[in-house]
Parts: sequence; C-alpha cells; structure tokens
Amino acid sequence: MATFLPFNGLLPVPERADKVAAVPYDVVDTAEAAALAAGNPFSFLHVSRPEIDLEKGIDLHDDRVYAQARTAFDRLRREVPLVTDREKHLYIYQLEMNRRVQTGVIGAASASEYRAGVIRKHERTRADKEDDRTRHVMTLRSHTGPAFFTYRDSAAIDRLVAEETAKKPLVNFVASDGIRHTLWRVDAARSLELAALFESEVPVFYIADGHHRSAAAARTAAECAPKNPGHTGREDYNFFLAVAFPADQLAIMPYNRVVRSLNGLSKEEFLQKLARDFTVTPAQDGAVAAPGEFKFYLDRGWYLARPKFDVAGLGVIGSLDVSWLQEKVLAPLLGIADPRTSADIDFIGGIRGTGELEKRVDSGKWAVAFSMHAVTVDQLMAIADAGEIMPPKSTWFEPKLRDGLVSHDF
Repeated sequence: MATFLPFNGLLPVPERADKVAAVPYDVVDTAEAAALAAGNPFSFLHVSRPEIDLEKGIDLHDDRVYAQARTAFDRLRREVPLVTDREKHLYIYQLEMNRRVQTGVIGAASASEYRAGVIRKHERTRADKEDDRTRHVMTLRSHTGPAFFTYRDSAAIDRLVAEETAKKPLVNFVASDGIRHTLWRVDAARSLELAALFESEVPVFYIADGHHRSAAAARTAAECAPKNPGHTGREDYNFFLAVAFPADQLAIMPYNRVVRSLNGLSKEEFLQKLARDFTVTPAQDGAVAAPGEFKFYLDRGWYLARPKFDVAGLGVIGSLDVSWLQEKVLAPLLGIADPRTSADIDFIGGIRGTGELEKRVDSGKWAVAFSMHAVTVDQLMAIADAGEIMPPKSTWFEPKLRDGLVSHDF
C-alpha cells in the first residue's frame, strides 16, 4: 500500500503566497520565465529558473546557475519570508479552471516505493534531465516542485478532504491566468488520520506529471543515505513532495505535434502516401472529435485522417493515437525515427489550442502540424499497471500545479 506522510512544510506567509507561487520550471523557457517574473522579486521562478537573473545565454547547467538557485531560495526565505511549520502536516490543494475543480492532497511520497513500483510511471526519463533536477534538489536541500500523482478514487479519502475544505483556507487567490489556487493546512492529528487512509485505501500511485522530479527524488535519497551512518529510511531525504488527486477529477488534454519538413515529399506525394493507411478528407478546423482519428494542418488547410487498419488490435500501447501516428506517419513518411531526440519535431500542449499549430506552420518554419485526441486517465493507469511506457509527450495536464506554495526540506 502507498505511503503518503505529513511533513514540516515550508510555506510563504499567506499574504504573499500569490506573489511567490509560480508555474513549473518545465512549462516555460527562459524568456517566458523572465517575463513572468519581471517586477516580482518574490516569484519562485527566481529559484526554479535561476538563469533569468544571470547573463543572457548562460549554459543552463553552469555551476553558477545552481548557485544562483540557492542564493534566490535563501533570499526568499528571508524576505517573503518562507516559514517552516513546526508540526508535520498534510495540506490540501485545490485548483479551479474554467469552473472545473480538482482537489488534491500534498504529502511526502516514498522514494523507495518509487523504486519498488508502488509509485507507477508511464514515461521514460532522460538522464540529462534527471541530472539537472537531482543537482537542483541537492543544491537547495529541498523538494520545491511537486510531482503530480493520481490514484483510483476512495470515498473515505473524499469524505475527509471534503470536511477539511469546508474550513477556512490558509491561501486563496486567482493567478494571472485566471486559475484559482486554494490551500488548506490539515491539523497534525487529522493529517495522521488522512495518511492512514492513504495507506489502507490506495494500493499504488500513478505519476500523472513529474517523472523527472520523481526520478531525481529517488536519486537524491540514494545519494544521501550512504552519507548518514545512522540511516534508518525514515529521514526526510527518503521522501519527496507530491500532490495526489483522485483520478475522476483529472482531465488530460492533447499533446500535439509540429514537424519541420515533409522529408523531401511534395504536398501531393505526402497525401498520396498517407492515403495507403488512412482515409483523408478536408476538415473545417483542427478540433479532434473522437479517438482513433487525427487532424493535420498543411498548406493553410486542415485535413481529417481515419485509419484503415484495426486500431483496437494493436494492444494497450499500440492502440494509442500517438503510437500509430508515430509508427505509420512520423517515422516512415517524415523521417522522425526517435521523437525524443529529433530536432525536426516539436510538441505543443493542448492548452495552447489548434491556433498555435496554425501559427507555427503559417510562419514557414514548420511544414505540418498534427492535432491529436487526448489519452484518457484510464488508459494512463492501464499502461502503468502493465509496466508499459507511453510514447514521449503523450499527455498534457491542466491546470498546472504551482511551485513555491509548499516545499519539502530535507
């Protein structure tokens, strides 16, 4: 059964929480992070994207970047200030976007359970990204960006969470993007009760988002343990920050693709080759109505493509829209053999809409864009249960959790 423990959270004073809270480091580039943090010395982006306060063009893995992260973190501790709770707590974190509400519990997840598969993954991680996150965490001696978990629903957990959210929140604000963020601190005794419910009701967690954070946390624990002669496995470094949401509250958005060229094909040749495996018809827009089909934008026009082959017979991974797009289109026709490493493909989160796909192609820098149907939460869990790995960039979750609201020191 899954462990999810109360911990001594590090929180901004409530009146400045809205100034501190920032989008995750990996959903913005340096320029976007700098723009979001401009004029706000308390933004957590100064910690999570510290290069914004260094010379332009600095290597993101330069020693000075990690040192700057620690400098910024220490400054926020003093100036916001960030305050460590004296007792161990769980916290409840609610996000509201376009009138849709999801309510999760913030707790300390077990690094050993990640290694053992009690915390299940559906994506491969990249060594360079693991290295970066591990170094960032070790430099700060804190997990500041939460992993995003889901679990199969529990009525008992739902009841307790509903009771706690009926109380006055600690923090409640609407961010500049219109998303409401609300935080409750669960008292120490009640936190232990809620932790016990997770242990009895939740056999496994599923990583929805935050595979590199989770992998880095496991590496951090493995790095710290040998340095402690009295290691017991209960030290704070053995646990990491996560927010766990019931599966029925989550919505996955599509993760769309743009490709730089037609791999030497003319528009007519590409359409002809595509027609071997797909029925292709013109479409009015890029909205994908049903699984088992995709739309693509080419030469200022949208097209709908439906497979001529049996998608259902391809297995739990092969039947995913992103899988057969890769196997039938991207690799054989467009030369994208490995989408994880190819510079000729980019991935666009569904939150940006299909207008962003049109913009990319119309710019002339990209040749074709693919609008996908979203993977379901049930598919994600089934794939993780089977020990399978999804193709890269298969899921996009919204709304995004904010960094800096609660951190986990070790």
